[in-house]
Amino acid sequence: MRILISGASVAGPVLAYWLTEYGFDVTVVERAPALRKTGGHAVDLFRPAVDISEEMGVLPRIEERATGTDRMTLYRDGVRRPVRVDLSKVFGGASDRHLEVLRDDLSEIYYDAARDDVEYIFDDSITSISPDGEVEFENAARRRFDLVIGADGLHSNVRRIVFGEESQYSSFIGAYLGVLTLPNGAGLDGELVIHTGVGRTAGIYGARHIEDARALFLFRSERELDYHHRDVPRQKELLRAAFDGMDPEVDGWLRELDRTPAFYFDSITQLRMPTWSRGRVTLVGDAGYCPGPAVGGSTTLAVVGAYVLAGELARAGGDHERAYPAYEHAMTNHVTASRAVALSAAKTLIPTSRLSMAALAHGARLISTLPATPSRALLRLTTKSARTYNSMTIDNYRTSPILGECRS
Repeated sequence: MRILISGASVAGPVLAYWLTEYGFDVTVVERAPALRKTGGHAVDLFRPAVDISEEMGVLPRIEERATGTDRMTLYRDGVRRPVRVDLSKVFGGASDRHLEVLRDDLSEIYYDAARDDVEYIFDDSITSISPDGEVEFENAARRRFDLVIGADGLHSNVRRIVFGEESQYSSFIGAYLGVLTLPNGAGLDGELVIHTGVGRTAGIYGARHIEDARALFLFRSERELDYHHRDVPRQKELLRAAFDGMDPEVDGWLRELDRTPAFYFDSITQLRMPTWSRGRVTLVGDAGYCPGPAVGGSTTLAVVGAYVLAGELARAGGDHERAYPAYEHAMTNHVTASRAVALSAAKTLIPTSRLSMAALAHGARLISTLPATPSRALLRLTTKSARTYNSMTIDNYRTSPILGECRS
């Protein structure tokens, strides 16, 4: 059975791995000419995604590439003395299995897991999908597939072709995210430095296996800003305007915008679709249910979604009319919970007032200074993300009966 996946970031390669494990014939098409190296920011893998990665045999590689960030220095606008936080306690208390890793590294690791068993087509994109599975590409010859799956992110091409324009399903939650790569002039090693003010937060961190650093910017906006998601000069202009004059150190980070080798900018937007499936086509990860980049645990949700979709297709012997509804049923509660996490996290990470800014600092200080057991209990009582991801349960599809039809 031939399955086409659009997108080779996180959900796509994880889905390709599991579909191949179950005997499907998998092709992945990716718009970029090679695996994307955009200087990706650090993403979190919570317990369910760590467990799935362990089953894939790639957990040791992910652990090797973990950022190793274990300390935070938090500066607040108008307050001289910074707050110093032991992040190992924070992360350890938030989840019983948690890893932070650069998105580009994670994508490469998942890609390598099944690259010899999957056909990858780079520098190409889908232009049309017929109801019977005939697919046309920008460059490659027309081909027919039994199923087509969009794993191509928030601005999904597959979703646009099959379901219509993104504006029908996107819900802006009032914030923007920017990430740039810059020299690690401060020699950051395991430390995250944060500057926060009302309506904006900027930070910089390194990782133990890279020489450069990443600067992360989050800011609020009451209205959606006017730009195209591929107009990088305009995005840099908007970022400068949002953070101009925040702090001399932050101004220095912004000066790197003109020479950064990698830059990312996007709205923090949730996707809310009544269904992720239509005919032979379905969506996985951010393409179908992005809870909000940087705030909603979208990477963990993408890994879980890919695992569940592959498992349901195998369980149904490739019958998408059975598998797709089962996949949506299995994921709906996880997606709904992740949306709530994102809305809460956005308010915490980007303070709405000086009072909330002070609460962020005092909460971080308290958790950092308490002994491990009380701090872990406090975090699990007060953070939605910890409760949400630690309570996620998914079927073990590898122990389920797999019908032979999927191997045809």
